[in-house]
Amino acid sequence: MIPKVRQAYNQQFTDDRYQAFLEGIAQDAGIAPDFRVAETPVFVPADLTSKLIQACEEIVNVVLRPDFKSITKDAIPPDLKVPHENEHPHFIVIDFAVCQDEAGAYSPRLIELQGFPTMYAFQDVMARQFKNHFPIPEQLSNFFNGINEKTYYQLLREMIVGNLPAEEVVLLEIKPEEQKTRIDFASTEKYIGIRTVCLTKLIQEGKKLFYMRDGVKTPVQRIFNRIIFDDLQKQSGHLEPHVNLFQDLDVEWITHPNWFYRISKYTMPFIHSEFVPKSWFLHELPVVPADLENYVLKPLFSFAGQGVVIDVTKQDIDNVKDPENWILQRKVKYAPAIQTPTGPAICEIRMMYIWPDSSPRPILVHNLSRISKGKMIGVGFNSTDTWVGGSCCFFEFA
Repeated sequence: MIPKVRQAYNQQFTDDRYQAFLEGIAQDAGIAPDFRVAETPVFVPADLTSKLIQACEEIVNVVLRPDFKSITKDAIPPDLKVPHENEHPHFIVIDFAVCQDEAGAYSPRLIELQGFPTMYAFQDVMARQFKNHFPIPEQLSNFFNGINEKTYYQLLREMIVGNLPAEEVVLLEIKPEEQKTRIDFASTEKYIGIRTVCLTKLIQEGKKLFYMRDGVKTPVQRIFNRIIFDDLQKQSGHLEPHVNLFQDLDVEWITHPNWFYRISKYTMPFIHSEFVPKSWFLHELPVVPADLENYVLKPLFSFAGQGVVIDVTKQDIDNVKDPENWILQRKVKYAPAIQTPTGPAICEIRMMYIWPDSSPRPILVHNLSRISKGKMIGVGFNSTDTWVGGSCCFFEFA
C-alpha cells in the first residue's frame, strides 16, 4: 500500500530469501509454523495508520463505558461463566478489513474483536525475521507508542508474570501440541519464561491448582489463558479427566475467560463509527434488508470463521433457530490492496492491545495481518495460493 516500498520489496524478493526467512522463524521459535506464512509483510501508509488508530480508540471508548459490563451481561453463555471475573481484559485484539472509501482512499472496516490473547509472542518473531531477511525501511515500525523489541517483551512479562515466580504462571491450552498456534506457545515460553500446560495435566487439591514441572509438583497461581471455552465444552467429553475450570478456584486469570465473550462479535452492535459496519442482533433486526447480498450472517459463539454465512438469503435468516445468538452485519468489500508477483491480494489487519492493571486505558502495542486471494481470509483458506497467509504490518507514521 506504500507503492515505492512495495515495488522495491517485490523486485528484491527471491525464493531463497523467503526460505531463509522461514528457517529463521523456525530457528528463533524452536519449531516451524503449522500455518502458511506469507511471502510479504503489509506496508501501511500514514493515512491508513491514522485511521486504524482512530477506529481502535473509538472501539476502546465503548469498552470503557461505565455500563459496559451491564450491556454485555448476556454475552457470556450461562454454562460458560467462570467465577472471579476482573474489571477489565488484559488483552484486546481488533480485526479490520482493508477497504477503499468512495474517494478511493484506503480505509479500515471492523470485522471482529476479541478480549483474548492471540500470537502476541510470535508476531514479533515474525516481524524480526522479516527485518533480518528483507529490505524493510527503517522508518516503518511494527510497534506503537514508542515500544521496541526489548520493551515489548518486558511489558508482556510484567503483565503476564508480574511479581510472581515464573514457574507458578502457566500458559493453559487444550492439547497444545496439536494446536496450529503452538509456535506462539513456544515463543511465549522463550521470551516470557513460562511453561505451556495442557488442561488435562493440572492437579487440583481443594481450591488450589498444581502441575508437574521437571518432576516437582508446582503451584499454579496465575493462568495465561489460551483456552476457548466453547471449544472446551465441545471437546470435554473426549478429553482425559481434567479440572473443572468453572468452579471457584484459587487462581488468577490473564485474561479472564469471560472477556472472550464480552469483547467479541457481541459488542459490534453497540459500536457506532464510520469504520464499523452497521450490525444488528438478529432477534432485534427491525426489518430484513432487501439487499441481503450486502450483508453477512455471523454466529456469536464460534471462532476461526466457523458458521459464517457470506451469501445470505432470506431462507438463511428464517432457518436460524436462536436469533439472539447471531448478528447480521453489513458486508465489507475488501480492496485488492497488496500487489504481488502472482496478482493482487486482500488483507486484514489485527491491532493488538495490552491492558496492564496499572493503566487507565488499553495500550496499542503490535499487530498481525492475514493476506488472501480468495473469498475468505484465514490461514486455513489459502493452501494452494502463494503470497498469502499469516503476516505482519510495518506502519508509516505521519
